[in-house]
Amino acid sequence: MDKQNRKAWLYLLPAILFLGVFMIYPLADVLIYSVEENFRSASQTYTGVGLENFSVVLRSPDFLQAVKNTFILVIITVPVSTGIALLISLGLSSIQPLRKLYQTIYFLPYVTNTLAVGLVFMLIFQYDQDGGAGLFAMLLQALGMQPVDFIQGPYWAKITVTCLYTVWVVMPFKILILTSALASVPQSYYNAAKIDGTSKWRTFTRITLPSIAPMIFYLIITGFIGAFKAYSDEVALFGVNLNEAGMNTMVGFIYDKLYSDGGGYPSYASAAALILFAIVLTITVINLMVSKKTVNS
Repeated sequence: MDKQNRKAWLYLLPAILFLGVFMIYPLADVLIYSVEENFRSASQTYTGVGLENFSVVLRSPDFLQAVKNTFILVIITVPVSTGIALLISLGLSSIQPLRKLYQTIYFLPYVTNTLAVGLVFMLIFQYDQDGGAGLFAMLLQALGMQPVDFIQGPYWAKITVTCLYTVWVVMPFKILILTSALASVPQSYYNAAKIDGTSKWRTFTRITLPSIAPMIFYLIITGFIGAFKAYSDEVALFGVNLNEAGMNTMVGFIYDKLYSDGGGYPSYASAAALILFAIVLTITVINLMVSKKTVNS
């Protein structure tokens, strides 16, 4: 190894050590825990090696409910938030007066504490017949409609407010990215389309959309990953006992198996974490393949 190579490896050493300690070692530890059957945290012993932990997790009603909640959250919030962010970004790009002010206003939820936003949503959508009516319940009453408790009410109400909250939280970042992407489209393309008399819709589909397609797929991929990791949003709305509320997520299930009152099961948590990893990896690879084919076509 020559001097130049040794110098390069020396520069890379801190990053390699960081990745080894905080990524490779934990991943290896998770793999080991996931196949240790009947692992006991107190004695650090187990009875065998196999796939029983995966079977237990996949049969758990709490885990299946968490998977259902997570997939509903992913399927609804990712396309909805991306679509709304695109519409808002197009609107911001088409105005000149007070553009920076509007961009700042739309970005405020991103820099606001997640739990604080969750508390505001809880106060808005809660409804208690004994007098604790939130703003949305009061609005329904003023319209002569029956109020619904979106925090402790039926499942459809709770998943609805969760999706609304998630869209509200993630949309500012997407607006920022898409606004920057729209600003990078060469103005000469639009000038040529205007000279040719091209309609606004055709200009959007033939110039704007293909130009920002890489950013859109980037937001979709990161949106899927972020939605699968959802946990703090649900805690902000429904408290720490998400299983009782029926609103737990896959990350919440993993946390419960590790640290909650009924926790202390690192083998089950590791098995659930690997299942989550496999799902996220599969969806990410599919998205990358579709985006590569679509963007390059």
